[in-house]
Amino acid sequence: MMWIYFFFFFLTESWSLSGGTNTTMISNTTTPAVKYYVDRNEVYNHGSNVILTCSNKTWNEILYVIWKIELKRKACTISFSNNGQSVDDCNDGKSLKNNSIGQSYLNIPNFSANDVGTYKCESVYHGGNEYYNIKVAVTAPPRVSAWLEYRGNKMVAVCRAESGNPAANISWSPAGNDSVTKKQDPDGFVTVESQLELPENTDRENLTCIIRHQYWDQEEILVPELRKAYFWSWILIPVIGVIFVILAAFSALVMKKVVSLRQCQNTDTPSKSPSAEEVEEVEPYASYVQRVNSIYN
Repeated sequence: MMWIYFFFFFLTESWSLSGGTNTTMISNTTTPAVKYYVDRNEVYNHGSNVILTCSNKTWNEILYVIWKIELKRKACTISFSNNGQSVDDCNDGKSLKNNSIGQSYLNIPNFSANDVGTYKCESVYHGGNEYYNIKVAVTAPPRVSAWLEYRGNKMVAVCRAESGNPAANISWSPAGNDSVTKKQDPDGFVTVESQLELPENTDRENLTCIIRHQYWDQEEILVPELRKAYFWSWILIPVIGVIFVILAAFSALVMKKVVSLRQCQNTDTPSKSPSAEEVEEVEPYASYVQRVNSIYN
């Protein structure tokens, strides 16, 4: 809500520009008679092109404009004067521009969480000056998903709205006693997750998750289904178990066969050498042959 105070006074003061700008630019200028003080809150969609105005005066009337920007990760200044001097130590795409009728505004392209903060503007013109204190926030739609999963012997329905700002609202149809958790990341985006334990007689085909968010004109309705990973795990685990048992039995059979063959080879003996008795029987015959041969000789 905008509130404006009008102060009328006749004093003399000098203004000094920060960030290395020439401080003598209007050092002898009489202070304007009228001052406007404005506090304002603004919310913009993530990824949009944002325009912030500090005055409705045109460049022909303005002496200088200074934007002092306080963000989460830094503070910076953007300014411009009617003598052509400018300062920009933000270096992130923000810039001062003029519209078609010559009015100045601060342009923030592709608005994101990095641009959230407080924007303080002072606009000095012939006849007065204006002070604006604008608190800027971002609205971002969440990424949504819903699924069913087994936990032990129970079926659980899960609905998730991830990285939204502000936090999404999740409900179920038919309604149930769900548990909701919220987690905020460093950039201020919120992930909301609702878990609903399903009774055995639940009609899964008519179960829906309803997600509402400020960014959308209409609610999102999702039908949770059993994740493919869970579905295939219930099929593959028994199949893999059976295959493992078969391979183990086959390996045991092969090992048993190999051991049996080795035992058979060990029982087989090489060709026998003549025994002592056979040698004794052969030797008398050899002696006899020798004697006969000696007689004939």
